Amino acid sequence: MIRADMTSAGTASAHTIPAGTIPAGMTPAGDMLAAFRAAPFADIGAVTDGGPLLVLAPHPDDESLGCGGTIAAATAHGIAVHLAVLTDGTGSHRGSRCYPPARLKALRAAETRAAAAALGLAPAQVTFLEAIDSQAPTEGAAFDALVRRLAGLIDRLHARCVLTTWRHDPHCDHEAAALLGAAAAQATGARLLTTPVWGWTLPDAMLLPGPIPAAVRLDIAAHLPAKRRAIAAHVSQTTGLIDDAPDGFRLDPRFLALFARPWEVMIAS
Repeated sequence: MIRADMTSAGTASAHTIPAGTIPAGMTPAGDMLAAFRAAPFADIGAVTDGGPLLVLAPHPDDESLGCGGTIAAATAHGIAVHLAVLTDGTGSHRGSRCYPPARLKALRAAETRAAAAALGLAPAQVTFLEAIDSQAPTEGAAFDALVRRLAGLIDRLHARCVLTTWRHDPHCDHEAAALLGAAAAQATGARLLTTPVWGWTLPDAMLLPGPIPAAVRLDIAAHLPAKRRAIAAHVSQTTGLIDDAPDGFRLDPRFLALFARPWEVMIAS
């Protein structure tokens, strides 16, 4: 399953080559993903370093897919969480007459608030950064401005940890989120963790730069019902609500099944 807005995916750092010719410094994606699936378990206190957590989601819905269980576990344990959503989500149903960009933006924000509530977050714990879907910056003045906004959120929250999407997720906005999260964490001294979303779909033979990174899994079995409710709250992405967009996006059930597992992966970055 490839999402409709992956035509600008940020995969320039990954290369697929024949087996048996793996160059030094490269690791097959299949090996990395297998290591993540077998990573040791850690508790929520260790994952968040015992303090508040800032979650940076590339799009409305990535917070629920990638780390909904982690958010629910943190709130259940009294750990403060703030969710920052990088893009406005308006790329999911381009061309819809019923849901032109302004209406779609409002809908996806409302869905995110509903998802956040399912995970234990109040509306005040959600910030929309409003970058344009598929156009999140990876450098320049706009990038720097977003880093400053994120650093401000980290300082206000006294967050010890920033959690965002894995740098090898094959989408340009996920790449931007990884870069922004890393820059904001470095600016504030916060710990950076990442988690795969679309990275789970990488071909096993695709080569990624670097060794297999350290990772842990968080047991979210007790929070799966909340995670399911959060994912379902993104109605525009999981149902046929918007049916007049020529290339309208909808999450495939086979893809959603990847996020029904009773654990989530946190990668040390």
